[in-house]
This record gives sequence, C-alpha cells and structure tokens, in this order.
Amino acid sequence: MTEFDPRALRQAFGRFMTGVTVVTTRTPDGTPFGFTANSFSSVSMDPPLLLVCPGKFLSSFDAFASSMHFAVNILAEGQEDVSNTFASFKGDRFAQVSHRDDANGIPLIDGAIAQFSCSTWKSLPAGDHQILIGKVTDFAQSEGPGLGYAGGQYFSLGLERAALEQTEGRAICGAIISVGDAVLLEQTPDGYRLPQIERSDRGQLRQGLQDDLAARGISARLGPAYSVYDDASRGQHFAYFLGSTDDVQVDAPLQAVPVADLPGLTYTTPAIADMMARYALEFRTRSFGLYLGDAKRGDVHALSERT
Repeated sequence: MTEFDPRALRQAFGRFMTGVTVVTTRTPDGTPFGFTANSFSSVSMDPPLLLVCPGKFLSSFDAFASSMHFAVNILAEGQEDVSNTFASFKGDRFAQVSHRDDANGIPLIDGAIAQFSCSTWKSLPAGDHQILIGKVTDFAQSEGPGLGYAGGQYFSLGLERAALEQTEGRAICGAIISVGDAVLLEQTPDGYRLPQIERSDRGQLRQGLQDDLAARGISARLGPAYSVYDDASRGQHFAYFLGSTDDVQVDAPLQAVPVADLPGLTYTTPAIADMMARYALEFRTRSFGLYLGDAKRGDVHALSERT
C-alpha cells in the first residue's frame, strides 16, 4: 500500500479552487447542526442530485450521516465570517448567523447566493468521510460572486478583479512568498523589497509574476491579492499577492527573512513598510486582509485563512 505524507496530500487537494458552502440539517428532536465544506458537487440533473462529504471527525457527523433532509448554502463573497463560524465556533452557531427554515425545517443561511433543500437520496461510507447524496426538492439563487477557497485561503474574485482593473498604465506586481516562518525579500541600496515585476497587461499580472519567479528558480504557489493600491507620487499602480514555496535554498539577491524581523527593516517605500508590518501582525493568526486604496489610506477587506 502506497503511503503518502498527509500534509502534502492535503496541500495537493487544496490546489483545486472551490466555492465555500455551509451544510445544515436538523435532528428529530429539533436541534440544528451545520458545518463548513468545500467538498460539494452537482451530480445529476435527472433526478436532480448533489453531494457533500461530512468528515467522521465532525461532532455533528452522526446527525448528517443519519439525516433524512439537509440543505446546502453556497456562500457569497464577503461571508467569510459565516464560514469561520461553522468551521470553528464552539457555541451556538445559528445564534451567530441570520437564517430561516425551509419547508422541511432545515436552516437556510441568509445572504447565500444559492440554497438547495434536499432529501437524502443515498448515504455511503468513504474512508474518513461519508458521501451524502441529496435529491434537490427546492432551491433559490441570487446574483453576485461567490466566496472562493484555494490553498488554505479564501479569495474574492470579484473584489480582486475590480481592484486590478480599475486603473490604467503600468503596474508593479509582487508577492509576499512565505517559506515556513520566513518571507523572501530582496535587499537593494534603498532598502528591502519583495520579488516583483512591472507589467502593462493587468490580465496577465499573476501569470507574469509566476513565470518570472520560475525563471529565478522559485517554485511558488500564488494565492489571493493581499494589497492593491495607487501611489500618485510615483504615478504607479501596485499589486501584491500572497504566496508560498517549499524551497529552502534561495539564491542571492533573495533571502529568507524571519517574519518576526519584518517590522524593523528598512524598505524601498513607506507603503511597503506599512504592508510588511501588517503582514507580520496578521501572520500570527493567519487572518489576512486585502488592502485597497492608495499609498497612504485605504480599507482592509476580510481575506482570512479558514481554520
């Protein structure tokens, strides 16, 4: 039997970009249960079937494995807090989230961009999970982008796309690439900076940066945008992404700098200094945010790593 490193296998599975759902049910005594899942798929149109895969490690596993009815709620962009509540909150999750019941008495999450009420069609054991196939008895949907998830982090395509396309001209595109508890930085005469490129094609920023890193021998996984801003004094647009790599041997001029040291370094611009100080703070809890604004002022939008 082939043995895999569980962490590496989970990372490989995580390369697949998915949406985020909250699956809900109610036991015969009326107790509601719910959990966050990205293991969701449509199965059939005739009959209308879908599936989710509750893990046997869930405290609510028995409730779902034996359920007669359940619901799947596809979360909207901006509902990270709902996802986190149903992933890790230990108290009454439904008291924290606005919801209503469907015709079967199963909770439906308000604000979700799609909701499917299901009767259990088949329930099958599958390793450390259960394959729960539901027959759709009712559904509702609304316009708007969904909440994305890949590589252990949320991403918001609508917000990111709007930020990257909102201005014209050339853009500086870089990445905060983590290597364990360190970040790859390049030291210049003016201070430290992140690995970066300059491009005019906004639609190819991520791919261009990926190609440049590969040419430098860095096999990096780029995640969501972390900071997107304009610097009027320089007449430039900046976009920085989160990223990671397993490479531990880094050639000059890049060096792996411990995250704890980031706030005390000198950087090429004050905006980069502010960004790296924020990253060092958010790294402690892995609760990251997307900064949108200019080099001096802006807003941070939730972009946290799911627990």
